[in-house]
Order: sequence, then C-alpha cells, then structure tokens
Amino acid sequence: MHYVLIYEYAADYLERRAGFRDAHLKLAWASHERGEFQLGGVLADPVDSALLWFNADSPAVVEEFVKADPYVQNGLVVNWRIRPWMTVAGTLADAPIYPG
Repeated sequence: MHYVLIYEYAADYLERRAGFRDAHLKLAWASHERGEFQLGGVLADPVDSALLWFNADSPAVVEEFVKADPYVQNGLVVNWRIRPWMTVAGTLADAPIYPG
C-alpha cells in the first residue's frame, strides 16, 4: 500500500534546517533501504511543505518515521498527516488499472 506523508513547515524552516538535515536524511535513506521510503522532498515557491511517499503494509511504518524525524522533534514541522494513496497508473502503481 502506498502512503503519502504531508509535512507543513515552520515559517523559519529554511533558517533552522541545517542543524537537523543530515539526521533527517539518514532517517530517510535508512527507511529507503528497508523498502519503505520511496521518494520525498520539499514543495518549492514557497518552501512551506513537503511530500514523502512510502510503500508499507500499514500507516504505522510512516508514523514511526514521523516520531523519529528530527524535523518533527525539533519543531521544524508544525503539522503533518498521513494519507493512503491509491496508485493505479504507471509502472510503480500499487494496484494498476489498464484501459479496456
């Protein structure tokens, strides 16, 4: 099942992220190596949020990522939510549906 993690950043995110970025990226790459974290990054213009895509059996995997994320722990993320993402088209779709 695919899940999207949506982060909303603090107004001073860009000024404060340097001190936590390496730890955040280590967490993301470790999750990727386990096959969970698929892709992620900030939304630009303005940089106020991010989307992170996971492939997991349950949202609990994503919740554990959030709990361990230094961005969340240190207030760079002011709000977050997890949404199931029903992917149906493309080679990486979780439940591909092809036209008749």
